[in-house]
Amino acid sequence: MSPDRFNLIVTTLRGMEPVSASEFIDILNRMGDPSPKVEQTKISGILTAKTSLNPVEIVERLKNMVEKEPWLIRNIQRVIPVEEVVETNLEKIAEVASRLAQIIPEDHTFRVTVEKRHTQLSSKDIIEAVAAKINRKVNLERPDWVVLVEVLGGLTGISVIKPDQIFSASKHG
Repeated sequence: MSPDRFNLIVTTLRGMEPVSASEFIDILNRMGDPSPKVEQTKISGILTAKTSLNPVEIVERLKNMVEKEPWLIRNIQRVIPVEEVVETNLEKIAEVASRLAQIIPEDHTFRVTVEKRHTQLSSKDIIEAVAAKINRKVNLERPDWVVLVEVLGGLTGISVIKPDQIFSASKHG
């Protein structure tokens, strides 16, 4: 996985990665991407995808799709948009998160959410490093924005999104 190789993270049940990869390719094809790339990672239940479509818009379209055609989404559990991928390094993560967080208006709040797999970095260290570089009010319960840090071993996906901009089949199925 090179840093430019994905802009979506897809979760599925362990052992269902190949079926879920095919399912997600079909979904991206239906949405208008003729050649998406979906790869299994070394982490059980985690796929990465690279699409030419806007990853945040894909989440919105998935929510609509599951209401109209719920049978199309059988194995995918969550779809997480990724704006930028960096090496898993505390300074790089904080630097990119800070730059992406400039989209947050001054009067809005944020929280840092970390999901980590296959890393020795602690969530607490990541949260502290990222939050220290963002000059906005923190709201852990009801933030306007989420600075999402998804650590997948040696690579980390970072996004600054609204709290509802992750697709979860359990919430929409």
